Amino acid sequence: MSVITWVGLGRMGLPMALQIAGAGHEVRGVEINPVAAREAEMAGISIYSSAVEAIEGADAVVTMLPTGAHVRELLAGPTGLFSVASRTTLFVDSSTIDIDSAKELHVLAEARELKFVDAPVSGGVVKAAAGTLTFMIGGSEESFAAASSIVAPMAAKIVYAGGPSTGQAAKIVNNLILGICLAGTCEGLLLGERLGLDADVFYDIAVSSSAENFALREWYPAPGVVSSAPSSHEYAPGFTSALLHKDLSLALQAGQSTGTALDTARTVHALFEQLVDSGAGGYDCTALLPALDGRLGSAAASVPAADAATR
Repeated sequence: MSVITWVGLGRMGLPMALQIAGAGHEVRGVEINPVAAREAEMAGISIYSSAVEAIEGADAVVTMLPTGAHVRELLAGPTGLFSVASRTTLFVDSSTIDIDSAKELHVLAEARELKFVDAPVSGGVVKAAAGTLTFMIGGSEESFAAASSIVAPMAAKIVYAGGPSTGQAAKIVNNLILGICLAGTCEGLLLGERLGLDADVFYDIAVSSSAENFALREWYPAPGVVSSAPSSHEYAPGFTSALLHKDLSLALQAGQSTGTALDTARTVHALFEQLVDSGAGGYDCTALLPALDGRLGSAAASVPAADAATR
């Protein structure tokens, strides 16, 4: 049994931490949102008042936080965990953050002879609860091997993406492609509806044709076709519009730093920016479909700001 300090027990963090606890590890939770902290405690996670207290004697620290700035402050700030951790402590950052922050954290961890991996995930809340996430991990091969045993209870697939920050790179590129596919799917479905196509009939055609993609197959944005899709549950969030907007922002930032135009991604980012600015950031990202047709309404669902941005 390992002792795992888990920082960030939001909509993704809590079900992931519960998978770790269910595998027999001791989980010490740290969460600044009192509502989320109470939920975690009720679910059986021991809540600590500070990360410094929770890290004492821990074998690993897993972070699931909103932004690179949050992760840097926690780990590498003036009183950060890097400064108090044992050299045997492994750091696993499963947040989705900017490439520069990930690179900086690797450099700072190496300077202190600490093991650190950037290990973002794909699969959303449903796969977090099922323990079937995909982990894409960047760092040294030694750190990857150590991290693999920690994340195994949460994962259906664990991929070594390569050296420092490549996990984040893979996640950002993956979600850039997802966002573009989703926007194209929503626009296509809206056009099909206006041309008189039945949503069920078109789904049957599209999933076996060249339009097939994950967002269409699993998240079909038209309600009542795929029973498990958020659209069939009033667009209750699995992967919020705010999160996809955030990830597209990270992709555009990476594009700028590498001289990559990303014109299509820029257009899709603008669509989700409009959606978030309208107050609909707490809806599932597939709510872009009714939003494009003006059917989403002004009384948008909402989630706490920190939660909306947390993996």
